[in-house]
Amino acid sequence: MNIQWYPGHMTKTKRMILENLKLVDIVIELVDARIPLSSKNPDIDGFAKNKHRMLVMNKSDLANSEITKQWISYFEKQNFTVILVNSINGKGIAEISTAAKELMKEKLAHDLARGRIFRPIRAMVVGIPNVGKSTFINKLVGKASTKTGDRPGVTKGKQWIKIKKDLELLDTPGILWPKFEDIDVGLKLGFTGAIKDDVLDQQTLAIELIRHLQTHLPETLQNRYGIDPEVQQAAEDVLKSIGQRRGCLVTGGVIDTMRTSQILLDEFRGGKLGFITLEKPPTLLQQSD
Repeated sequence: MNIQWYPGHMTKTKRMILENLKLVDIVIELVDARIPLSSKNPDIDGFAKNKHRMLVMNKSDLANSEITKQWISYFEKQNFTVILVNSINGKGIAEISTAAKELMKEKLAHDLARGRIFRPIRAMVVGIPNVGKSTFINKLVGKASTKTGDRPGVTKGKQWIKIKKDLELLDTPGILWPKFEDIDVGLKLGFTGAIKDDVLDQQTLAIELIRHLQTHLPETLQNRYGIDPEVQQAAEDVLKSIGQRRGCLVTGGVIDTMRTSQILLDEFRGGKLGFITLEKPPTLLQQSD
């Protein structure tokens, strides 16, 4: 399944990010804690290499906490300030402002010593589609200041948002990169909903998710759907078994695999299959090979 999705507006977003970098002190990048590397746009590292960097691992409540700790260590070694958040209930949000002040501490002290008039810290918020940027900002502000949605691509243009008196955020639309070199990256983005469902075949995506879970986390299929991991089954047959158990039947008792596929993807994205992280830091992968 070859997944590529880079609509024209993302080219404009990339240009807008580059044009506005000079206005900000910090780049705050949101990633999905379930796929921290696959949801991290590699282009951002190039754009923001001369800026202070904050990596916000959103949806941390849906991820495996032990693997999340490994990811924190991985990113901190690359000089990121890492914050875990749950943008829905606000957990971790209060740490953002404190972390921003800490990153800018030396510069603010230097400006004060030179008698410069105080100005708010300015940060740009970036991330892939549907990673939760608007919800994150709304929770940080404490009110619905930006339009939010559960589909990729809701934020259409840049928006400056004031956070109290000492922090201003520049919100930007979600942006991917032109080509996924690794097919697994595209699949993981599809699993989590970062790529619009209407550009992907949902049944094929669900089958690929089952294959991943069979290989890496077979207990999740057993716990949620009663699929015995000791019984060797093709992913297509597992999908039908899930449909049978969920009563996804059409006329004649035929299993509705499209409906079943959507149920599986929705339940994975909603955390109903458990606390799942789909990837480990590269160094750990090398050690386990």
